[in-house]
Amino acid sequence: MSSHGTVVVQDPVESYLTGLSRALHGPRRRKADLMAEARDSLVDATEAFEADGLSPREAAERAVEDFGDLAEVVPGYRSELGIAQGRRTAILLFAVMIAQPIVWLENTWSWTQHPDSDIAVVAILNQLVQVVGTLSMVGSVLVLIATGLGLRYPVVRERATRLTAQFALSSCVLVGCVGLMLASISTVAEGSGVEALFVVSGFLLIPLLLVSRSAHRCLRLA
Repeated sequence: MSSHGTVVVQDPVESYLTGLSRALHGPRRRKADLMAEARDSLVDATEAFEADGLSPREAAERAVEDFGDLAEVVPGYRSELGIAQGRRTAILLFAVMIAQPIVWLENTWSWTQHPDSDIAVVAILNQLVQVVGTLSMVGSVLVLIATGLGLRYPVVRERATRLTAQFALSSCVLVGCVGLMLASISTVAEGSGVEALFVVSGFLLIPLLLVSRSAHRCLRLA
């Protein structure tokens, strides 16, 4: 109701779209595309019903009714957003993992210099981070394929988002732990501790936190 006592009746289509937007959370660009598609569909349906002789409001109400209740429509849209979030997570994971073998290449950088007594442990950790990193990169590529071409298969479409999130979180935990262990046994000359801290934070922990955050969003949308 306005300040002059006039009742303002909101357009049924706009009211519906507002409710739909509030119910959806995910990648902004994909959400904007989905909302635009929903709006176009509702507007086209409204115009078609008006052409059949209904009043503008009756036509809008009929269009909303035919589009479906939010409780029925939202899960489908949320699934689409989950797939988009899964692709984003896979890209982030690949970008982070492809750098790790270079960042932790033994005896190449100042923070990867280690004493002779630690050579066996370091060799194992370096091998582990390369193996896990490689598997993560391969897995992220497979996820990109699954959330692309794989969507034509219902069994892939239904599970892609959750599996992407679980895979990404597992990779983050494994690589994060190995990277921290490698950094903790770094024994270069003066100032190595600070340098190792910057490397671990900038090339490992912060990127992995971003991947984990994206993966958690996948789980909420799965």
